[in-house]
Amino acid sequence: MSELIANEASCLCGSVKINAPHVNPKFTVCHCDTCKSWGGGPFFAVQCGTEVEIKGVENIKEYNSSPWASRGFCATCGTHLFYKLNKNASYNMPVGLFSNVDDLVMDMQYFSDQRPDYYCFSNQTKEMTAAEIQAYFSTSP
Repeated sequence: MSELIANEASCLCGSVKINAPHVNPKFTVCHCDTCKSWGGGPFFAVQCGTEVEIKGVENIKEYNSSPWASRGFCATCGTHLFYKLNKNASYNMPVGLFSNVDDLVMDMQYFSDQRPDYYCFSNQTKEMTAAEIQAYFSTSP
């Protein structure tokens, strides 16, 4: 992979390039069953907002993984690229895509009641359970 500047990312094969001008260094961790199945463990994500520029979109496969979001990945190399909210097209992207983001801090854990016993984090964070997440998405405009 070529050298990237802050807020730029690429899939493993380089078919997809991402520029996310607004990467929030307060990252989230999701323990839902879908995230664990998708990546083999929790999903560590940075919020990138809606002003994301993606080159190589023809190489992206997108999957509607829940009533409120879709997931995108590179069709060539399989790199996980995003979790995108349907209501506002806001992107959450794997924190590992952005190698030059400073001051990363784990801020929130989603689906905390689905976190398995075989791992734990020492970070003190806010947490939301599955019921709290579902209530949020069923009542938000």
